Amino acid sequence: MKLITEQTTKIKATLPTRDATKKQEVFYNPLMKSNRNLSIVLLNSISNKEMGLALPLAGSGIRGLRFLKELKKGKLNHLYLNDRKETFEKTIKENLKLNSLKTNKINISTQDAEQFLLSQHCDESCGYMDYIDIDPFGTPNPFISVAVNKIKRNGILAITATDTAALTGTYPKVTKRKYWARSLRNYMMHEIGLRILIRKVQLQGIQFDKAMVPILAYHKDHYFRIYFRSEKGKEKCDELIKHHQYLLFCPQCLNHKASNYNLGKCECVSNFDRAGPLWTGKLFDSKLIAKMAKNNPFPEEQKFLDLLKGESKKDMVGFYDLHVIGKKYKLEPKKMDLMLKKLKGVRTHFSKNGVKTDKGIKEIIRKIKENKK
Repeated sequence: MKLITEQTTKIKATLPTRDATKKQEVFYNPLMKSNRNLSIVLLNSISNKEMGLALPLAGSGIRGLRFLKELKKGKLNHLYLNDRKETFEKTIKENLKLNSLKTNKINISTQDAEQFLLSQHCDESCGYMDYIDIDPFGTPNPFISVAVNKIKRNGILAITATDTAALTGTYPKVTKRKYWARSLRNYMMHEIGLRILIRKVQLQGIQFDKAMVPILAYHKDHYFRIYFRSEKGKEKCDELIKHHQYLLFCPQCLNHKASNYNLGKCECVSNFDRAGPLWTGKLFDSKLIAKMAKNNPFPEEQKFLDLLKGESKKDMVGFYDLHVIGKKYKLEPKKMDLMLKKLKGVRTHFSKNGVKTDKGIKEIIRKIKENKK
């Protein structure tokens, strides 16, 4: 084991020699540091206080230990840490001692994640959690239903998925089997995959009359990350379902649109290809993202948060990649800032050449030609 320092926290863990794997004795993934940073910024930016926080797949425990040290006073009431590995409890206690942290606010267990969620209680009167973080190796599918069931009203459910190939069209049969949808292998595949995952989680919530509303959803590095706020009510669930639609994409002219139907003809008379069903609603709570960008204590996350803040101002389905359009139409769009101004658009974190805009493909091409002149 090696002594590892992440922000203010020290732990003893094994670093992966290559990629992180399930077989590691104490699982620590340095590539997920940003994921942990942003979870702390988000929790410190929402109004929820005195929360019961549950980490069913705690791994090395680094996220939980950082919560204890970095969350604002009054945020945390109790922390529930669980991981099935036999050495987990011993390792966590050693790391608590290493960081001079008291254990009176911590429950440690080594159960299956599902059993842990069913048996642990942040509040004996209700048995529900204020915050649950599902951060598995691969797909979150096995844990979604019980996590949604156990989240409190107005609570936050955080979901990470690292099986990006299954959500971005590399394995279409896997996408259909695991996520009940069809993806597309094009420049929008990461946004499409994220929206497919959102819908899957929402469907699990709807059966409990829980509307799982995204407040922050993004793709970064090798994973998808979504934070949902749980809202109770049949009417709210019905509103969510209205945003379960298809994304129609024209491979001929690069036009796209959201639709209740999974087929149709484009304005150029070509047949649309389709992705979905998927979530066509908002990915961001714009006020929350602005607050996170303003209060962020991690310099390495500022550029990304500022990008999300700008993107939240045009929170719409799909985007146009100017590089792809230029290659298709043999055009050369120059100066991204100028194109953003002409298209009244914003950048997107899904692509360095991507633009979120209300303009259609014909108008975009016209603006690129103007820029060329």
